[in-house]
Amino acid sequence: MNYLSKTERQYFRVLLPSFIASSAIAIIALLLLKELGLKPDFYYLATAGVVLIVSLIITILVNGMLISPLRHLWKLIISMTPHSNSQPPPIESLKIGRELVANLTAQLYQLTSSISAQKPGAETNSLNDNFVANKLPLPLFVLDATETIVYANSVASDYIGIATENLVGKNFYMVMDMSFPSENTLDNWLKEVKANTATASMSWERVRLNVLDNHPTRLFDLAAFYNKDNPNKYETMIVLFDHTKQYSQDDQAVSFVALSVHELRTPLTMLRGYIEALEEELKDSDNPELLNFMQNMRATSQQLTAFVNNILNVARVDNDQLQLSLHEENWGDIVMSAVNAISVRAKVRGITLETNIEPDLPTVGVDRLSIYEVINNLIDNAIKYSNDAKIIKVDAHLTKDNLVETTVQDFGLGISESIMPNLFTKFYRDHRNRSQIGGTGLGLYLSKAIVTAHGGNIWVRSALGQGSTFGFTLLPYAQLAEEIKNSDNKEIVRGAHGWIKNHSLYRR
Repeated sequence: MNYLSKTERQYFRVLLPSFIASSAIAIIALLLLKELGLKPDFYYLATAGVVLIVSLIITILVNGMLISPLRHLWKLIISMTPHSNSQPPPIESLKIGRELVANLTAQLYQLTSSISAQKPGAETNSLNDNFVANKLPLPLFVLDATETIVYANSVASDYIGIATENLVGKNFYMVMDMSFPSENTLDNWLKEVKANTATASMSWERVRLNVLDNHPTRLFDLAAFYNKDNPNKYETMIVLFDHTKQYSQDDQAVSFVALSVHELRTPLTMLRGYIEALEEELKDSDNPELLNFMQNMRATSQQLTAFVNNILNVARVDNDQLQLSLHEENWGDIVMSAVNAISVRAKVRGITLETNIEPDLPTVGVDRLSIYEVINNLIDNAIKYSNDAKIIKVDAHLTKDNLVETTVQDFGLGISESIMPNLFTKFYRDHRNRSQIGGTGLGLYLSKAIVTAHGGNIWVRSALGQGSTFGFTLLPYAQLAEEIKNSDNKEIVRGAHGWIKNHSLYRR
């Protein structure tokens, strides 16, 4: 994560409103003074005075906020000096630049450790005596080449509720039962960098610590620094940035909304039934306005149904309660059924869905309802972001790896390369168009969870102004047949997990 860029954006969000506010106050003062009918000399003098006073007040207020990260870092460094008795200020008090200050502090620790190790006559650098490590106001773990904890500061001990003496010497994954929102886990990253590089750094957002007993759940961002040949055998440094309150509120929001929208299912089903009955009654009507009205009602009810299903299924994924029953299905039939169902929504927007299904596709093993929702989400997104384009292409074919692949291509707004890595993250939406285009930021997150549970992969290609192509793969049913041989009920049951554990958790 680029903490400097994040801090720059925070500064911009403070400076822009301040500039607008000062300008607005100056203009209002200018108009009021003009109404008083002052002589030109007094008028210009009074106006200059008002502008100067307003600018001075706003500058003082904004300056205190903007300088706070530097002041905080200065106090933190002073408190880390060997002869200082002062305590580091609480980093949670920072409103701007909190992650940047924490990251710089962690880098300072790494630098001082390396310098100490290079001093003549210095045999070892005891982390227990290291003033930077001990006073770092963030949970810090240091691991050796076997991912055994060689140091954990007191903040880390308090954070996870385990005494320091019970942490040192333990395998990190046995102590930290962590779950990640994607397959890019700490364990997988470490395996890759150990094989390919000497030094590396990486950060993760929305990591969950699975705790036992009565210790509170922890949700945090994680930053790791890897140094292959550290002279003190301190190979990996891990720092945690707590966001439990913020991320818990997000999760609680989904659970609350899911509980609320669950009550909508029955009246919504009745509403769709009435709409279909009315459409049947009016199918021979010669009133085009009335027919168009019913078509819009049907499209809106479908959109509301999709929203309800997404919310409920995301809550099930996060609570590990969404189970999929995979059965042999004709993939072409499923795709055509989904396209036909959503075509009303496309037609209302003046968009044509062009479908191309390769003949003789092998059957697939899918949960019909959940995979139907994936197709629906991808086409619905294509409709939303088509802008003025009038065609969406839906294609199903067999890849060279004998996987059944389905793509949904639009020719609309496109996606910036900088936000592509975040597209399948829960609640994530492009900040440039979120105010113009409705959505929850849950559809792609849910689609990824469902496709992954099917044993497939979901991907995206896009360019700004040229449209986007979303695609996903499924395994042919023949490749899943072995699972059925070992199943008593002749069906394949899978769970859709929103959190991925470190595989190394099960090492001994």
